Amino acid sequence: MEPYVPDIYKHIIAVTNRHLCRRPFEEQIESICKKHPRAVLLREKDLTEDEYASLFRRIQEICRRHEVPCIPHTFIEAACQQGSAGIHLPLHILTSRPEAVTWFQTAGASVHSVQEAAEAEKAGAAYLIAGHIFSTNCKPGLAPRGKEFLRQVCAAVEIPVYAIGGMRGSIECVAEMLACGAAVICVMSECMMWESEKYIR
Repeated sequence: MEPYVPDIYKHIIAVTNRHLCRRPFEEQIESICKKHPRAVLLREKDLTEDEYASLFRRIQEICRRHEVPCIPHTFIEAACQQGSAGIHLPLHILTSRPEAVTWFQTAGASVHSVQEAAEAEKAGAAYLIAGHIFSTNCKPGLAPRGKEFLRQVCAAVEIPVYAIGGMRGSIECVAEMLACGAAVICVMSECMMWESEKYIR
C-alpha cells in the first residue's frame, strides 16, 4: 500500500453517478466528503429539473457539513434556487445561455477538443473539464483522447483545465495529469465505491 498523502484529495473532484453506488447514494456522498476532496460535482443528468433540485438540496447539505463545495451540473434553475456559487455546464448549454455565466461566481464547461476549449473560454468559462483522457466504462465504444490531447487543451487556454475519463484516485494518476498541465483530476467510477475508512490506493 502506498503511504497516505494528506493533500492528495485537494487534487481530486468527485464526480457522481448514483447508478454506480453499492449502497444508498447519500451514504456514499458522506464517505466521499469525509475525505475532503476539492469538490463534489453532482452529475445526475438523467433526472428532471424538479428531481435534480430535490437531490441537490440534500447533497448540498451533506457537503456543507463537511465543508466540501458541491457543484451542480446542467440544471441552471435548480442551482439558482439553491443559491449555488458555481455551476458546471455542457458546452452547448453554456453557449446557448450565455447569461448564465453572470448568475454564478464560477461557471465551468465540458470540452472534447481544442476548438471547444477555446470556444468555452471565450464564452466565459472559468475552468474546463477535458476528456475523456483514458478508456472509461462511462463512454463505451468511444476511443480515449489521450494525454497529448490534454496537453494541447492546457496549452490552448489560460484558464484551469481538469482531466476526466478513466481517472484513478491514486498519487500516480494525479501526478501524471498535473505533469500534462491539468489543475486537478475528476474521478467518477472509483469514487462511487470509495469507503470512508480507506485511503486512496
